[in-house]
Amino acid sequence: MSSIHPDIYKLQSKIANLTMFDLLPFNQQAQAETREFLQKIVDILLDYIELCNDRHEHVLEYHSPQKLKELFNMAIPHDGVTLQHLITDCASVLKYGVKTGSPHFMNQLSCGLDIIAMAGEWLTATANCNMFTYEVSPIFIIMEHQVLKRMRQIIGFHHGDSIMAPGGTISNLYAVIVARYKAYPEYKVKGPSALPGELVIFTNDQGHYSMKMAAMVCGFGTSNCVYIPSDKVGRIIPAELERLILEQKAKGKYPIMVNATAGTTVLGAFDPINEIADICAKYGIWLHVDAAWGGGLLLSKTHRHKLHGVERANSVTWNPHKLMGTTLQCSTFHVRQNGLLEECNRMTAEYLFMTDKFYDTRYDTGDHVIQCGRHNDIFKLWLQWRARGESGFEARVDRLMELAQYQVKKIKEMPDKFYLLMEPEFVNVCFWYIPERFRHMPHSLEKEEELARLCPIIKERMMKAGTLMVGYQRDGKVPNFFRSIISQDAITEKDIDFMLNEFDRLGRDL
Repeated sequence: MSSIHPDIYKLQSKIANLTMFDLLPFNQQAQAETREFLQKIVDILLDYIELCNDRHEHVLEYHSPQKLKELFNMAIPHDGVTLQHLITDCASVLKYGVKTGSPHFMNQLSCGLDIIAMAGEWLTATANCNMFTYEVSPIFIIMEHQVLKRMRQIIGFHHGDSIMAPGGTISNLYAVIVARYKAYPEYKVKGPSALPGELVIFTNDQGHYSMKMAAMVCGFGTSNCVYIPSDKVGRIIPAELERLILEQKAKGKYPIMVNATAGTTVLGAFDPINEIADICAKYGIWLHVDAAWGGGLLLSKTHRHKLHGVERANSVTWNPHKLMGTTLQCSTFHVRQNGLLEECNRMTAEYLFMTDKFYDTRYDTGDHVIQCGRHNDIFKLWLQWRARGESGFEARVDRLMELAQYQVKKIKEMPDKFYLLMEPEFVNVCFWYIPERFRHMPHSLEKEEELARLCPIIKERMMKAGTLMVGYQRDGKVPNFFRSIISQDAITEKDIDFMLNEFDRLGRDL
């Protein structure tokens, strides 16, 4: 099978024209019909998994937005459609979507298709349990406590608390909320009147935009998210951090948090956490480490030194759905101090978090978070960790780092076709492709501008060809360049060779 063809997934004639109201739970005698419908859905999914791992398959079948609306009718009907129509819809969605599990998809930090984690997600959706109280999710709540405790131990926190959040942006928002509460606990009740003045947070100028977003959401204003200059490879310059802290204090502002990044989004840089921790300790400022991307290196004896000093942080974000390959979404937030998450976020809603329950209500997590309902993101991670073991995760991380170095080696072997921006610290490999007409020119700022101008054109050709997906961006210091991400088990050296050859095929004539 070379692609998803919706018309091959035909239900038996006796149920093809039925609707959902002819299945369980509406029809209590419809066990066979319900099973046939779901089995057909599973057939579609299994075929799709095979396609994702077929290197002859395109990453996507590209269509313009207008054309896609013509090809796939997404209108919401007045009356429900038949089961056969739903089957066709499911197949069509996968046909026109991006295969992020393809070994030729190197576009985002979260990609790949871990079969065990995916199976866990299927079970999670079937169980459909909310994660706010022990009474409705007992097994999953205990599982979450156990896994998050192990993650804290790996970080180096001997005590503390953790929670799973809907993505790294929200995890980083928790850091700002908790840091503010720690500095000014009365803010929780009194609001801005409890503050002595404007609060300020600091982050790497190469860091994720979620810090700026948190400053806006928390009411500091984006101008009070101060960017710290980075060095040529994207790491915070500690002397600049201290200078900016003193500068903001001289303006009458109140620094409450520094965000150090372990694995920046674009360049993959690791801030010097120990030196930053010294500065935070000197001025009494909360240290958060955004290890959403790079946290997985903590599982590798070879590479965890890149996060040296992380155990000194007050809080840490770590996203298993990135380097560890867990299916989206799976983001964790960890605090070194016991009880602080609950103190900060507790609202004591008596209809959910009654104090006279018969079990230990410390296992009710709802008062630790700003959400109420919370998705079960733990089971897929637990199942994946059980399958791999810590040694399996270590082997995965080490392999991905090796593959990134393989790509660097291949780029250096073709200096006429590729220009490496810098030696990568991580699995982010940043480079320019050089078309034939530029190959005789020495490298210069003018040449960089020309190569940068071609990045969107190459990306357009790439998307329309559907053979590969690699992202391009700028970092504020240099113009557009390509950044490939090596972060999934399916990728091999042959896939990296294919990627580089495909760049040459797509852009040689520009």
